[in-house]
Formats: sequence, structure tokens, C-alpha cells
Amino acid sequence: MSVDPVAHRKQIEKFISRMPSLSTTVGKVMEICSRADASPNELNKVISLDPVLTGQVLKLINSAYYSLVNKVTSLTRAITMLGLNTVKNMALSTAIIKTVAGVKKSRVLPVSHFWAHSISVGVSAKLLAQSKDIPVMEREEFFIAGLLHDLGKIPYGDEYAEVIRVAGAEQVPLIDVERELLGIDHQEVGLLIADKWKLNEAISQCIGFHHNPQSSRDTVRRQTAFVALGNIYSNIYDIGYAGDIYPAEQTLNHLLAMTGLDWQEFVTIRTNIEAEIEKAQIFLQI
Repeated sequence: MSVDPVAHRKQIEKFISRMPSLSTTVGKVMEICSRADASPNELNKVISLDPVLTGQVLKLINSAYYSLVNKVTSLTRAITMLGLNTVKNMALSTAIIKTVAGVKKSRVLPVSHFWAHSISVGVSAKLLAQSKDIPVMEREEFFIAGLLHDLGKIPYGDEYAEVIRVAGAEQVPLIDVERELLGIDHQEVGLLIADKWKLNEAISQCIGFHHNPQSSRDTVRRQTAFVALGNIYSNIYDIGYAGDIYPAEQTLNHLLAMTGLDWQEFVTIRTNIEAEIEKAQIFLQI
């Protein structure tokens, strides 16, 4: 397959420019939560004007994902219990999933398998972070970053079939073949999407550097490494499918060192992962 890298990049950029913007409500939610003095009351005012988003917040907090004993019916209480950052991430992720569902281009990565992989990466990153006693609210951002890490694969068209075929035939990481055949890899494409949607630094860096966390910014390098480990874990155990069946496992020891994990901690999340993935399906359902 012969692809003109310059023309292909322009095609990708054109596709991204035509992708819908996130809703005004989600934009306001992100703006409020980016301020140090943001309050639950402010967030409540914005979300309560959007019945769909209000329903999503309440459905999520009452789902098995949070396993609360008593049902929460008040939006204000839901925001207070979940925290501003979690509500922001929930609004952001559900909006992105809905948007992506309407524009997904390539037929070589079936939607259900793609999101199964994405959820697994998010859950794996979260469980690995949990084993290192990272605070609950921070772990939630690890999950969202893992859930969205492969956004850059969305704009690729059917030419991606050849990328997957070559990666499988030569038993090499998918990202290496993307660069060789298409001239632009899904991390770089993902950063273009993250910029369009003004995603925060942590999520953007995880999208743009989950195959080489050492190149990410110092402030979020460890989080990016957790997402990278979640990605390798999900590929090794064939949870979902995003085309990368020969990940660069030689980087595993380096990533373990970056996160402070050992091999035993890496493999023992297997006992909890299926139940956690099942709970996390709520993000696709709302």
C-alpha cells in the first residue's frame, strides 16, 4: 500500500476539523472545574439546565460502578459526593463517546471491540493505581485517561486494514507500522483531537504518549505510565481489540519502574478486572 504522508495528514486534519464540537454545557463544566475556586453550586447551576446530563450524572452515581448503599436523587448531593473532577470527567467521557459513535470511520476496528479494549485500559490503569494507594479521586482520572487513550484511531479509514495486517504479519507494534505506512501515528492524531476539544493536560498527555510515557510532561508522567501499563495489560490478555496484538513488551520493566509497581502487582489485578469492567460498562450505556 502506498500512501502520500502529506496528503494523508491533511485528510486526517480535515476529518478532525469536521468532527462535532463538544456541547456548550460540557464546555462550561470543563471551564468551571478548571478554576481553583469552583464550587459544587456553580456546577449544579450549569448541569441542572441540561436534563440529559443531569440524568447521566444521577444514573452514574446510582450504578454498580459506585456501589452506594442509598439511592441519590439530588443533583447537588451527587456532585458533592462524586466531587467536581469526577463529574467533569463523567460529563466529558460520555459526551466524547456519544460524539465518536456518530463519526467513527474505520470498519476494521469494530466499535464494540474498540470500546471493550478502551474500558479495559481504563479499569487496568485504575486498579494498578489502587495497588499503589493513589487517592480515589485521582484514580478516577486514570480511568478516564485510559478510556480515551486511543481516540487517535477514530479518524483512520479503511487504509488501516493494511496497517493491522502488516503489524500482525511482522509481529511488531501497531504504532511503528502507522508511522511507516501512514506517516502519522494515532498518538499524534489523538493530540490533534485533544486540542480541538481542549482536554486537560493529564488526559491529553495520556492520549499523546501512552506508547512512550518517558516523553510526556513531568507533571503527569507517572499517570501516563499507568495508562501505558493498562494498555499493555489489555493487549497481552486480549481484552477487547484495538488492532495492537504485538505490543512492545520489552518496555514493561521500564514502565513498572516508572510507576513503582512490581511484576506481582501487575498480574494480580486479574482477580478483579472482569467485575470492574462489567461495572464500567455504564459509561457506554449512558
